[in-house]
Amino acid sequence: MDARFLGIAQLVDVPPVAVVVDVMRAFTVAAWAFGQGAEKIVLAESLDEALALKGRHPDWVALKDGPPAPGFDTVNSPGLLRSLDLGGRTVVQKTTAGTVGALAVKEASLVLCASFVVAGATARLLRTRKCADVTFVVTGEDGHADEDLACAQYIARRATGAGAGTDAAGFLRRAGESRAAAELTEGVRQGVHPDDVALCLELDRFPFAMVATLEDSLMVLRPCAVPWPTVVGRPSADSGRV
Repeated sequence: MDARFLGIAQLVDVPPVAVVVDVMRAFTVAAWAFGQGAEKIVLAESLDEALALKGRHPDWVALKDGPPAPGFDTVNSPGLLRSLDLGGRTVVQKTTAGTVGALAVKEASLVLCASFVVAGATARLLRTRKCADVTFVVTGEDGHADEDLACAQYIARRATGAGAGTDAAGFLRRAGESRAAAELTEGVRQGVHPDDVALCLELDRFPFAMVATLEDSLMVLRPCAVPWPTVVGRPSADSGRV
């Protein structure tokens, strides 16, 4: 697999396959939303659009970065979201980096949104679909966020047959030592739960990848189950905790 790692501003053409990575916290939150039963997530281009969508669909759940705000139901925190029952609900998500990155590649043939909690499933989907040319969009810090780059590099290695048994420890350590992790831990960012960093570093928490597609002009994210591959008599090297 030919993998490129680019920041949002470095995207000059539409890649055939894009994996948009936001570990802390957009696509960890998105995975938790699906884990809590959400049917789909609409990725909003702006706070105004998110509020407009919420206004037209009062039963939708709107969330954003930062502190609570009028019109929004919750914030972009996995620790806070895990207590919500989202069974069958639609979530509207607007974040500083993750949703922006996904919308920047919305014309790609395949768009996956990823973080460590869905890393294995994302790698398996890339391998299952035999994706030869993949652009990993590192969303944080203008493409320099080490937690996002570490996750992207980890997924890229696992997506190749040779990297199926890749040790995640070093990649997770980089993410845990990142500026974003420090800011969340030290309270620099608002709308944070004390467990957020730990939840963002929980490898393969969910068994699905997350696929974003255009639906009636909206970028919509949905979970896509990707079964663990097996070898007769034992799990494959790519199997792990779910």
